[in-house]
Amino acid sequence: MSLTGTVIVGFDSAWTDNARAPGALCVLRQTAAGWQADEPLLARFDAALDAITAEAKKCKKVLVAIDQPTIVPNLAGSRPADNVAASVVSFIGGGVQPANRSKLGMFDDLAPIWRFKAMLGASDDAERARTGDGRFLMEVFPALALASFAPRFYARRAAARYNPANRRTFRHPDWVAVAELVATLANKAGIAGLEGWCDHHARLVSPRKADQDCLDAILCALIGHHWLTAPRQESVMIGDLARGYMVVPAGAEVRARLSRAAALRQVPIDGVVPLLD
Repeated sequence: MSLTGTVIVGFDSAWTDNARAPGALCVLRQTAAGWQADEPLLARFDAALDAITAEAKKCKKVLVAIDQPTIVPNLAGSRPADNVAASVVSFIGGGVQPANRSKLGMFDDLAPIWRFKAMLGASDDAERARTGDGRFLMEVFPALALASFAPRFYARRAAARYNPANRRTFRHPDWVAVAELVATLANKAGIAGLEGWCDHHARLVSPRKADQDCLDAILCALIGHHWLTAPRQESVMIGDLARGYMVVPAGAEVRARLSRAAALRQVPIDGVVPLLD
């Protein structure tokens, strides 16, 4: 059988493999009629792996865009890429959870992400994913991507507060705005199949954490689609394959702030350490 097309899988893994708090998965398929999306579904690591493996058997390229660090060599502290991302996330009023091997259940030797990676057998090389075929895995950061996807979320302390599990900070208008933004992004990219889901969930009076996980899975998939289809200069790769990296869409202001932080910390942006102004 001749394999054709590309599949992008957005995976909000939830970092740990907790049956009571699974992650979520969203699949985008390139078809003869254009891009088609499945509505997101809750999924733990094994279910996600099964779904991705099944898709990979039918296409030339599968890109898994996961909201979790996938390269974590440091025993403590934060990765260089995390510190650079924090320059934007802190500005908009959010936080970056440090990724290190001391976090049991997340990044220790027995953490589910490492078994998932081993079984997936994908390349970590996000740059090669743009032009090559095969299986690829790249880290994405939805909260940071929102700062570029929507100007309303890029201002001091303007981060989207759309996590219903955090009752103290949750803002229902932000929930509606993110759900509507996702529908708009999908429509602009010519991706069918998500508008109904987004419209229904934007109208939820009391969304659940599981709803947010599914929304983030769609965002992960859209970041992956943006990486593969938009001009290269509209995204940035923060960090490297040795110490960890993440790929995010980046408008001019976000890119400038990230570049300044990367220059101060001597962290590559798009493979090159920026020069200080």
